[in-house]
Amino acid sequence: MQIKANGIQIEVEEHGPSDGVPLILIRGQGSQLAHWPTELYDGFAKAGYRVILFDNRDVGLTQRFPVDDVPADADTILARLRNGAEMPKPYDINDMVGDITGLMDALGIEHAHMFGISMGGAVLQQLCIDHPDRVLSATIVMTACRPFTERAPDDRAALLALVDSLLVRDVTRSEYLDAQVAEHGLWGSPGYPMPEADIRAMAARAWERGVDAAGRNRQVLAILHAPDRRPGLRKVALPCFVIHGTDDALIPLEMGEEIAAAIPEAEFQAVKGMGHIITPALSPVMVDMVTDFIARRA
Repeated sequence: MQIKANGIQIEVEEHGPSDGVPLILIRGQGSQLAHWPTELYDGFAKAGYRVILFDNRDVGLTQRFPVDDVPADADTILARLRNGAEMPKPYDINDMVGDITGLMDALGIEHAHMFGISMGGAVLQQLCIDHPDRVLSATIVMTACRPFTERAPDDRAALLALVDSLLVRDVTRSEYLDAQVAEHGLWGSPGYPMPEADIRAMAARAWERGVDAAGRNRQVLAILHAPDRRPGLRKVALPCFVIHGTDDALIPLEMGEEIAAAIPEAEFQAVKGMGHIITPALSPVMVDMVTDFIARRA
């Protein structure tokens, strides 16, 4: 369903009992609610939660944000970065935080448990810093808290290569499905693999809902402008659970450990065989860990 929140149109799905305690799942850069495994949100729903899925701004069925003078073409963005030109932003992490609090207001939710992955985990950290009264607990998965410029070695070429790995070009449906399979090969969870036929089926659903390079690249620009969250996290007094895969090839394990070290009394769990994608096979493990954490700490 479409709702208006924070002044924009956001696509939302709900699963589980309508009177359950809300649990909001926040996706990562470039991905849609269609990329959540059914096993994950059904597992939370069967545990009694009112599970809220939504498309972030600029992806899926949520509103797009073309902005004059903000490039959305991958090659143009990379050229400007190589030349050291100042890179404008279409919006920032704080705007995405506002999307979540606005979504909650529109759905009549005062506070909720939160589960955010990758870029969604960065948004969730900022939500905990700025709006702790809206958060019952925060599960922060496969993400980092330091500025993007500090995520690569002290080498500009390495940083540009990292940015290039996130940017996308316009593709056909067949190319998009192939790219999704390739992403699982690069960044997937080797201990919890997803069959290629299932990857293609998930990708096909995402394609039909709406895939475009410009929106995904604008999300990359938002990440590039995200602030250092370490000072704010040191003041967070919420039940926080940080989960990171030992096999994450995109965001190293130590960056998850850094988040947990910054948040007072946060719990940290390294998951062997987990990479940078939550697969159907990994989902029951995640559900068990998160429901146990909430039962003990929230």
